[in-house]
Amino acid sequence: MKVKAKEKDGIVKVKVLAKHQNIGPEEGEKKKKEANFITSVIAKVGDAIVFEMNGSGFMSANPLYKFKFKGKKGDELEVTWTDLKGETETKKAKIK
Repeated sequence: MKVKAKEKDGIVKVKVLAKHQNIGPEEGEKKKKEANFITSVIAKVGDAIVFEMNGSGFMSANPLYKFKFKGKKGDELEVTWTDLKGETETKKAKIK
């Protein structure tokens, strides 16, 4: 996973590139593979949740998420995704 966070005028713009196959139920049947996709993404600064989403099997492989929130340079952003099998990946990045 790659995370970039840049602050300008008190607004932090974030880009998250998650490396995941994101195989939905229909695609899994066609390819004879088990369905597995990102079910949730949570981004935090300290204890505060700044972004949260629930996913489905209809997302592309290696999805790119973009979001904004009020923040400041130097804070640490932590992004975690969880997939259908319960596997997770977490990445931390300093806000520039």
